[in-house]
Amino acid sequence: MYVQLRETADELARVLWREHAVYRERGGGVVIRGEHVRRWISLAPTGGKDRALLRAGRILDGGTTAPARSEIVVDLTAGTAELATVCRRLLADVAAGADAAPGPSRAGRPKEKAAKPGKRAKPSRPRRSRHTSPGSWFVLLCVAGVLGAWLYSLFGRGGY
Repeated sequence: MYVQLRETADELARVLWREHAVYRERGGGVVIRGEHVRRWISLAPTGGKDRALLRAGRILDGGTTAPARSEIVVDLTAGTAELATVCRRLLADVAAGADAAPGPSRAGRPKEKAAKPGKRAKPSRPRRSRHTSPGSWFVLLCVAGVLGAWLYSLFGRGGY
């Protein structure tokens, strides 16, 4: 399967980009890397005969690759022109996503308000209060009860 992926990747690379690098992934797939367009395409085996998972993504500053933004399962018996068309569509999706969100992603990080000079910025999400919760009170009462029972057993019967 790797030989078929490698041959298909070489043909696609020549059709898509004049400058490219084709290399093997750890998982047994093949990556086509276009440094001049800052995009990559990956062909990975899917377990089915003559089928591959085609993924596309961006190349970030410093040469690292961003996770795939688009993926599709393709039939490797289709001609190079059809596969190139699918690749171009995926690359267009990646380019559209890159234009919509330039710069580093802030997904998952809370937004913070601008702080005045000399003051610390307050987080936008409300913090839980620092008061003791009812569960903690219950545990404290149980510990106090056990401690009281032990002390009563020692001193409550007139032992000392």
